[in-house]
Amino acid sequence: MKSYSFIAEDARGRQVKSLINAENEQEFLQRAKEKGLYVKDYKESDSGDAKSIYKFKTTELTFCCRQLSAMLTSGLTLVKAIDILVKEQENEKARAIWQDIYENVQKGESFSSTLEMHSGSFPDFLISMVGAGESSGSLDIIMTRMSDHYAKENKLKNSIRGAMIYPIVLLTLCIVIVIFLFTFIMPTFIDMFEDKSKMPLLTKIMAAISDFLRTKWYILIMCVVALVAGISYALKMPNFRKKFDRMLIKGPGFGPLVTKIYTGRFSRTLSSLYSSGIPMVECLERASAVLGNSYIDEKFEGVVDEVKQGETLSAAITRTEIFEPMFCSVIYVGEESGALDTILEKTSDYYEEESDAAVQRLVGIIEPVLLIFMGLIIGMVVCGVYPALYGSLESIEND
Repeated sequence: MKSYSFIAEDARGRQVKSLINAENEQEFLQRAKEKGLYVKDYKESDSGDAKSIYKFKTTELTFCCRQLSAMLTSGLTLVKAIDILVKEQENEKARAIWQDIYENVQKGESFSSTLEMHSGSFPDFLISMVGAGESSGSLDIIMTRMSDHYAKENKLKNSIRGAMIYPIVLLTLCIVIVIFLFTFIMPTFIDMFEDKSKMPLLTKIMAAISDFLRTKWYILIMCVVALVAGISYALKMPNFRKKFDRMLIKGPGFGPLVTKIYTGRFSRTLSSLYSSGIPMVECLERASAVLGNSYIDEKFEGVVDEVKQGETLSAAITRTEIFEPMFCSVIYVGEESGALDTILEKTSDYYEEESDAAVQRLVGIIEPVLLIFMGLIIGMVVCGVYPALYGSLESIEND
């Protein structure tokens, strides 16, 4: 994804300076045109410019939406509410963005179009919901929904982070123990062999690893850096990324757990969008994009096409073979009863609880794997040093 900074004119002839993320130049120009902007000058931003874009965190989005909801519900105008919100921002970059939004809204611009000018800072999902709220005259209700949405999103992220603390600590401990064993313990026992040519094969292998870690550790660091860089580069390639994303939801053991997490997020997002009066086609496009999985995005291109042709949502989603049958059945019931938004909302609550349980089970799979790995390494070291230790004990007894 590239970033294009540009200067343009809107439909009223006013100058607009902003930034749009797009895959290529054609997509950038198309997106600018869809926003009603006439691009006068633009350039592809370098990595430094792209990194300088301030992206609001989930906690910040929750706070801003909650504050706007409370102020709009109490009867304040949108301009006054944003003005107050500007003063409540602690981060200077965030304050500058909200100040620009305040000035544009004060001039008569719609709130959604002003947010869209800062599309690199705000998620497309929020911009779509604000647009729907403005169209239906229920912006205060939409802000409440968005506050709840991002609060639940933040809760899930914190749940994942909290659950991963122990495995990360355990993995770090494994690495430290392995390095300690091979750099300090192994050399001591290897020196006990008077004739190193008579060392057992396993001990020779352990000795070679120990020598490599002590004398050529920099090569290992270079290999790790190259591996990380290679994986990062590969994940940017569409074909590889698609295969990787498919593995996430189809992989044995962890696949069903990841699918539950995706189902919870998709259900909640689709519920929020659909209940706001946004057309189903756009709901599907936005909801699938929130998941950030290229394999699911590709599958949902077919879902969108089928829904456009009159196919039911439940049937189209079932054919993707992504979500579990129960979720597809729930959508079918919602369509038949005409209460899809209500059923989706209740289903999202259920799958959010399932997501928490799935995270715990996922961590439960990782922990024993790390313990087994650490046990195998320690066992191999013990087997490698045992002949030396046994030999030294025999020599002491003979003396």
